[in-house]
Amino acid sequence: MKHIISPLDLTAEELDDLLALAQKIIDNPEQYSKICDGMKLATLFYEPSTRTRLSFEAAMMNLGGKVLGFSSADSSSAAKGESIADTIRVISSYADICAMRHPKEGAPLVASQYSLIPVINAGDGGHNHPTQTFTDLLTIKSLKGRLDNIVIGYCGDLKFGRTVHSLVNALARYNNVTMYFISPEELKVPNYIREEVLKANNIEYKEVRTIEEVMDKLDILYMTRVQRERFFNEEDYIRLKDTYILDSKKMKLAKPDMLVLHPLPRVNEIAAEVDNDPRAVYFKQAKYGVYVRMALILKLLELA
Repeated sequence: MKHIISPLDLTAEELDDLLALAQKIIDNPEQYSKICDGMKLATLFYEPSTRTRLSFEAAMMNLGGKVLGFSSADSSSAAKGESIADTIRVISSYADICAMRHPKEGAPLVASQYSLIPVINAGDGGHNHPTQTFTDLLTIKSLKGRLDNIVIGYCGDLKFGRTVHSLVNALARYNNVTMYFISPEELKVPNYIREEVLKANNIEYKEVRTIEEVMDKLDILYMTRVQRERFFNEEDYIRLKDTYILDSKKMKLAKPDMLVLHPLPRVNEIAAEVDNDPRAVYFKQAKYGVYVRMALILKLLELA
């Protein structure tokens, strides 16, 4: 039995297989529409989510399965003090596979140690978000045709942004990937990412302060929001939340085939006017998330 806690839980070959299966599902969804008939996905979401939770649910239903679970800690026995270990032991009797989101880093890993069913980390604190990473990789590969030989810029909250941390880890395994990190001093990428991922894998990277100074170099711009829920005080959040706003003026500096990705939700870091630019693919990216989660469910249940 396999769990997915980090994007690195899949080898490069397994990841290629996952993305290939997702593409097959995109090309022929009807072929997979009943493959999970009689099976159940448990969604254990201890913090709010729209896209991740609903895309997991849509993925399982698209495969012919059913969904059960909760959408906040307040509506679960966690509010009574039940441990994650006890919760997952019980859920293992009710479902065939589980997706868990939790505000504490490492919570899905703890769940996997007690679970009798595959556990998928749907986001743990500021740590990892592997299925968003698989979504990002599928989006890039489908629209760019490659994962090697790219220049990517990450912009915004690089300190707390688990989607950024996960994607940096995943792309570090590909050839000739150059990374730019665009953030204020307070939201710089953590030291462990810099030392254990970038330097350890000899990734060419540079930390900068403005979008404008690197925009013309990028194949991908990965925008993120400044996350209010990760800050310890409101003053710091208010001071930093509008540091970067992508608008049509900045888009004029970019290559004609540059792509803008965003894990969503967006607040105001991308102006609405950018939505009409064909290089803005973040809503398409959200759709790819359903397909890659369908593929992952099938792989973990050993149905494909």
